[in-house]
Amino acid sequence: MAGLMAARVLAEFYGEVVVVDRDDLSEVSGTPRNSVRQGGHAHALLARGLRVLEELYPGLTDELVALGMPVGDLGDNLRWIFNGRQIAKVHTGLVVVSLVRPLLEGHVRTRTAALGVVFRDRTDILGLATTADRGRVTGVRVRDQADDSTEVLEADLVLDATGRGSRTPAWLEELGYERAPEEKIKVGLSYVTQHFRLPEDLLGDDLASIPVATPGHPRGAVFSRACGRWQLSLTGILGDQPPTDQEGFLAYAKSLPVPEIHEWVRDAERIDTPTAIRYPASVRRHYEKLTRFPAGMLVLGDGATSFNPVYAQGMTVAALEVLKLRENLRRGSVPHFRRWFADIAKVIDAPWEIATTGDLAFPGVEGRRTAKVRFVNAYLARLHAGAPRDPHLSNAFLRVAGLIDAPPSMMKPGTLLRVLRAGKPPATTATTGDRLRSAARAD
Repeated sequence: MAGLMAARVLAEFYGEVVVVDRDDLSEVSGTPRNSVRQGGHAHALLARGLRVLEELYPGLTDELVALGMPVGDLGDNLRWIFNGRQIAKVHTGLVVVSLVRPLLEGHVRTRTAALGVVFRDRTDILGLATTADRGRVTGVRVRDQADDSTEVLEADLVLDATGRGSRTPAWLEELGYERAPEEKIKVGLSYVTQHFRLPEDLLGDDLASIPVATPGHPRGAVFSRACGRWQLSLTGILGDQPPTDQEGFLAYAKSLPVPEIHEWVRDAERIDTPTAIRYPASVRRHYEKLTRFPAGMLVLGDGATSFNPVYAQGMTVAALEVLKLRENLRRGSVPHFRRWFADIAKVIDAPWEIATTGDLAFPGVEGRRTAKVRFVNAYLARLHAGAPRDPHLSNAFLRVAGLIDAPPSMMKPGTLLRVLRAGKPPATTATTGDRLRSAARAD
């Protein structure tokens, strides 16, 4: 998605834009492809990301609806559940789409190709082509999978949008540059997803029921409808892997703090078998801290920062970075690497703080817990405890989760007073590890 959106913007400024993809795109038709293994699991597009996509592709939301993807209000049509209690529903005015990721990607690819963008699929990127002094990237060396031939695709600008498996750090070392410093939060996340056929109006007008993983209840889930079917994505952290056998999958669903989900799927018609994906760690590469970087190349999307996917931030952050690219190109030139990486660092800072602070609420997650991190997590626990009774607190939280408002907005005087009145959240005496072992024994 980062590459498609970037190609859309580059087409405004360059005579030729080429997207290189190793998958066979002719065989992609609404199903997850090899390079996007997360495509078969629950996806949502945050409100701010949808706004950017609408700006880049006018009418996209209506087109997604026509494809069968339901839309609704972030606070009115989603059931957000913390520690077994649903927060108060509230009309936020923020639109959310329950996505089938491959359909979204395929549709955006079609819209992008209509702008004249060229797609080179079944093509592997072997490395960078550079000037003799290695000071500028002049293209990429590629291999055609069909006949094993190689060539250099020359380019005025190379954009690395290859995702969290980006090889730019290794390429930099090969060229004599330093790697960007990395920050990792090892969450040990696992997703297991299965699709079911159930009545379309099972949740009324709601799109999903989302028991959010918390230190008190570290197993989470997203149960949502999209394109005429229902999907249940179970999540576990720190090695707590939801099983992929049918009996184990249902037992894990039964361990959630929302018994209705297990009841809904227990006897439902199964469309497929459970599939799993693992996400070891969130990774932020601090390219903005480098003093040297070759000209003619930039990095964006998960190649710069790969977020814990439970926060649904990846596509939205990539979209905001693409807007920064457009802003820079409208000034008349490709941004210098220092300016570019400083610009996207400002985009990344708030979402990264939200995700890492949330992850560090779990005692078993390794990382530095500053006084600010401890305070914010204690504050959020009280906010979530009060939100079932107070729509104002629900709205304040969801606007930050949707990347519309910055995190400090949740501490405005009026909201702060409501949080203080909410009282202390239920005590959590066991560590996350204790609870995970207890849940595993229960299964």
